[in-house]
Amino acid sequence: MEKPARPWHGHAAMLLFSVLVGGSFSLGSIAAPMITPAALNATRFLIASGIIGVLVFLGPGIRRTDLKAPWRYVLLGGLFAIYFVLMFEGLKTAPPISASAVFTLTPVMSAAFGWLLLRQITTARMAFALILAALGAIWVIFRADIHAIIAFELGAGERVFMIGCIAHALYTPLVRKLNRGESPLVFTFGMLLSGLVILLIYGAKDILATPWATLPAIVWITILYLSVFASAATFFLLQYATLHLPSAKVMAYTYLVPAWVILWEFSMGNGFVEPLVLLGVVLVIIALRMLLRD
Repeated sequence: MEKPARPWHGHAAMLLFSVLVGGSFSLGSIAAPMITPAALNATRFLIASGIIGVLVFLGPGIRRTDLKAPWRYVLLGGLFAIYFVLMFEGLKTAPPISASAVFTLTPVMSAAFGWLLLRQITTARMAFALILAALGAIWVIFRADIHAIIAFELGAGERVFMIGCIAHALYTPLVRKLNRGESPLVFTFGMLLSGLVILLIYGAKDILATPWATLPAIVWITILYLSVFASAATFFLLQYATLHLPSAKVMAYTYLVPAWVILWEFSMGNGFVEPLVLLGVVLVIIALRMLLRD
């Protein structure tokens, strides 16, 4: 396989991606009970597609070839719409740190989809790192409670979000497989626009029933953050990194998300985790280092 060009650019993009995604869990857990997931995400997709659309107009523009096979954008937009709706459905009951730990299981699934779709090989060292990270994620999800791990009973919110993470893991290798030379901006815009249409259709009832004028300020702050930083920015970063790195390495950066969420929660005055929980974070960071080695 041809070696990706400028791989360090992809690493930098995914490092920033992990920071921004971490914030979406902390803010999202606050707003989730105050607005339906469909209404919230339709709004964020609308704002994000507007931002990316302006950048496309000012930058590369849309070529005739970019409009070929529009089903690609519909498929990718649908996968991300599923992921985000289920994420906020899960955050209604799942603590943000626990939900972010579930998110770190996506590299295992992404590696499997990467092999199925792109025949990207997972070496023995990468497989060991993925298993190590999964153990670390489980440790965080169950808050270092050995008895809870043995019982292995995920909360309802974590189970719902797990389904969304499967959609996210499938999305990553599909970007590389379905891209036909479109720029990351154009590809992101097509995906966002398609996701918006899907959410408008799916969530029409919720959108119309939402009391937009009386929503609490924190909901609008969350929507703006999600639209600008956790949608427009992260979608572009993910698209860019996927074109420069293998799927497993792209998704490896999700291992940093729980660490960022812990810091986000602490900065928002929600306290710090028990020291034992940090052992799981250490494991996933070790796994990240292993996965990023050539």
